[in-house]
Amino acid sequence: MGLLLFGLSITGGNTPNLTTLSLGTLLVVAVLIAFLVWRTLSRRVNELKTSLGMQVLLVTVPKEVKPDEPSQNTKQHIVEQIGVAEVLWSALGGLKPQSGMANWFSGRSDQVSLEIVVQAGVISFYVAVPPNLRTFLEQQILSHYPHASIVEIADYNIFLPHGVTKGFYLKFARSSAFPIKTYLQLEADSLNSITNALSKVKPEAGAAIQIVARSAKKSWRREGVRIASSMQQGKSLAQAGKGGSLAKTMRVMGEIFGTSFSAKKKDDKNKTPEPHHLSPLEQELVKGLEQKASKAGLDVTIRLVASAPTELDAQRYLSDVANSFAQFSIYEYGNRFEAYKPMSLDKFLHGFIHRRLETSHKLVLNSEELASLYHFPLALTETPNIRWLQSRGAPAPVNIPTQGIVLGVNRYRGQETVVRMKTDDRRRHVYVIGKSGTGKSVFMENMIIQDIKMGEGVCVIDPHGELVESVLGLMPAERADDVIIFNPSDMERPVGLNMLEYTSPEQMDFAVQEMIAIFYKLFPPEMIGPMFEHNMRNVMLTLMADKEFPGTIADIPRMFTDKEFQRYKVAKLTDPVVRAFWEKEMAQTTDFHGANHRLSQIRNAGLLNI
Repeated sequence: MGLLLFGLSITGGNTPNLTTLSLGTLLVVAVLIAFLVWRTLSRRVNELKTSLGMQVLLVTVPKEVKPDEPSQNTKQHIVEQIGVAEVLWSALGGLKPQSGMANWFSGRSDQVSLEIVVQAGVISFYVAVPPNLRTFLEQQILSHYPHASIVEIADYNIFLPHGVTKGFYLKFARSSAFPIKTYLQLEADSLNSITNALSKVKPEAGAAIQIVARSAKKSWRREGVRIASSMQQGKSLAQAGKGGSLAKTMRVMGEIFGTSFSAKKKDDKNKTPEPHHLSPLEQELVKGLEQKASKAGLDVTIRLVASAPTELDAQRYLSDVANSFAQFSIYEYGNRFEAYKPMSLDKFLHGFIHRRLETSHKLVLNSEELASLYHFPLALTETPNIRWLQSRGAPAPVNIPTQGIVLGVNRYRGQETVVRMKTDDRRRHVYVIGKSGTGKSVFMENMIIQDIKMGEGVCVIDPHGELVESVLGLMPAERADDVIIFNPSDMERPVGLNMLEYTSPEQMDFAVQEMIAIFYKLFPPEMIGPMFEHNMRNVMLTLMADKEFPGTIADIPRMFTDKEFQRYKVAKLTDPVVRAFWEKEMAQTTDFHGANHRLSQIRNAGLLNI
């Protein structure tokens, strides 16, 4: 531009200041460079902000195979199941791409990351999303996979502190306009080959497949439509492929600068080429080009990462996973994946960790192709070590109580509901069952602490002692004086317990009945019977009648061996039925059949050892 202005100035008769022109040019260049640097820094800041804000969701689905439905193994059933994922990714590809001056300057932030990860020998499926897309994507996943579980987790880490890490990009051998094989052409579930390769990774290593995707702009369809149209007009694939943007640029430059860029001689311009007759495979290609362009498109960057204790293992795991993508190849009249080793491993891993969609390693997949590469495992998938959903979730009842003790939180389809139980319902019964380690003690511990903090009276009976220790560690200071610890094994500080103690007349019969029920559980029925129960009931009621010096279980044998003690306790009776037992029934029984027989029953029941 400086030379052109200088020439114009000479024509006008004015001699410009060359120094002024040079400074002006340098100023323009400096401003342009500063703007580009500012734009680059702005994009990096936006990418980092987007990366740090992404939420990692663990998606699990139940493995439910009905043996009475053999049709589940047919290709039609497999296609129907994977087709659900295609509808899901169509919704993602149907989002309006971010555009405008602000997005051009700072870059887009609407990508999601679809990841299959093997860590500690377990294959998991993750979806990382920015906060503004989480609700949308969760609703889409749950609408198509109604029994799936979506849980936000802390980001995983497959890298070993002293291991070797390798990585590949997956790129197309041809333009993204050319299709690959999809689940519609494959005979089996396309995910089986990929997960089987991941299942070979040992527990001490890790590997991941990362597909960073976002909705593509509609311009991606132009090349595929152009090639298909050119071939339908009688051109071969080689001829149609030369009509791209580069060829157009060459033709325009040829028109400007003469015939130096012309691909043909002038004599050839007047010749009419014979039309090319498409072969059946070429016709299939045209159909594939049109079908790919007819569906929602997504810009994607695909990364494969493996981390292992040795370089040989890392390379082997990575190659096995990369080779599993060969099933999607259409070699002559289509597209295929090629593994591309990054020039800088550090930059590659930085993009993997921050889930960056790199335009230099970008390709376009339509929703059908993406569903073939990534979908949640089908119920008939037999790959070992997949993380399945062990039990289905259910929503909380509509009429759930809003008061009472908190049992937990119901999380269903992104909604959290506090689950409570009313006091009246707890009085009926609460039965907690489950195998060891499932959280029964922790569940009861939470209920106990809530009652204690609300000022309620609580009795904890623990045959092992661990639950009591946990409750004591959580005891609030304001209720420390209310705590009574009854530990029968503590011989240094024994606590007396009178099983016949009561505070109201109604409790007398209850205490007696419970003690008799305990004896029935402790001893075989042939050792005790109705007569034993009858005698024990009257003896215990007699001992309980003395309010000044209440009796205990240890006094029961003495009631049959010590006549003075017996007369003293009977004198305290106010119940005529119990008094009649001593004055009529016991008085008319001989010593051999009376006291000795009852003492023998008591001895057999073990009361003399108390």
